[in-house]
Amino acid sequence: MNIIKSTVLGAVIAATSGVTAMAETIKVGILHSLSGTMAISETTLKDTMLMLIEEQNAKGGVLGKQLEAVVVDPASDWPTFGVKARELMTQHNVAAMFGCWTSVSRKNVLPVVEELNGLLFYPVQYEGEESSKNVFYTGAAPNQQAIPATDYFLNDLGVEKFALLGTDYVYPQTTNAILEAYLKSKGISDDSILVNYTPFGHNDWADIVQQVVDLGADGSKVGVISTINGDANIGFYEELANAGVMPFDIPVVAFSVGEEELSTLDTADLVGHLAAWNYFQSADTPANTEWVKKWKDRMGLERVTNDPMEAHYIGFNMWVNAVEQAGTTDVDAVRQAMYGQTFPNLTGGTSVMLPNHHLAKPVLIGEINDMGQFDIVSQTSEVNGDAWTDFLPASAKLKSDWKNLQCGKYDTTTNTCVQIKSDY
Repeated sequence: MNIIKSTVLGAVIAATSGVTAMAETIKVGILHSLSGTMAISETTLKDTMLMLIEEQNAKGGVLGKQLEAVVVDPASDWPTFGVKARELMTQHNVAAMFGCWTSVSRKNVLPVVEELNGLLFYPVQYEGEESSKNVFYTGAAPNQQAIPATDYFLNDLGVEKFALLGTDYVYPQTTNAILEAYLKSKGISDDSILVNYTPFGHNDWADIVQQVVDLGADGSKVGVISTINGDANIGFYEELANAGVMPFDIPVVAFSVGEEELSTLDTADLVGHLAAWNYFQSADTPANTEWVKKWKDRMGLERVTNDPMEAHYIGFNMWVNAVEQAGTTDVDAVRQAMYGQTFPNLTGGTSVMLPNHHLAKPVLIGEINDMGQFDIVSQTSEVNGDAWTDFLPASAKLKSDWKNLQCGKYDTTTNTCVQIKSDY
């Protein structure tokens, strides 16, 4: 009798365990700063991911299971990003992570996600010069933002001298190294290029703005290429206005100022300044009209959309489709299924995931208008993201191909897969 009871009890436990297993959720990590200097930009991306996950669950989830968001706050502290990424993977067993904004935060996550064989979807423009099999870069590479913006200054606005102003960390430093080399290849001399870096949260811009003004003392047309990040932008634009610097005198094109950042500024004196992204809220397409409406219905009329939100929109939906295609959340299987994934972007084209873990995306340049939005003044067709720039000698010979070569740093001169540390 005891044997029978034990057998029946065992069957009940097994059946209950089976039900529990069937009811398990698929956990998705959200790794964005909700406090500190970068909260101005990253909180919106957390909200975006929650909306995307909720919508997917309403469609039935993924592989018949509901998605569960696991939200952490690295608090704009770069080493904490690595700590929180490890927590998401080892304690919460997330299937993938969507997060980071600054490159220094991503650099802190990189060794963790590679050690534990996780997946990170990184949604923000960055400096390139990196290719990890564990990261999908859904934001712009330099050839999808910085180089086209510089060409616009050179060809459309007639800029002759350049002020490269950035926050003091890896993204601005590497991007500006690429831009310096590119400008010199276009015949711009050393003394026509001003480079300046400031700390996160910097708020004393008077001397720097004066240096920019002085650059054009000989009558040359000056343009500012801004890789200033976070809330330091507020003080920068305020000082431009205080100094009477108007966009038609010295235009600024920003790579980290979008609709979210503009919503915190008095834009009266910013009309005419520029930004380069792969998406603007003002894009006039049916898909974007629907996306903006859903966002505002959920978050309130005052909330805006921006480029990194679209990057999460594309990356998340590609991940969902790759998981369904692979029939599993296993990282290696999903990674293979990601190659060649397509998904309609919000500006009228189709984004494609390339073997180098970058997207093919259009490049848009927008001009700030008096409504705190961007009038799109230039838009390209889809441009393939390049992990390694053509304008730094150590990188020009490299390519990334994780699908066919299983290598992120393939030296085309020796036909070998090598590990080359960037000097920047």
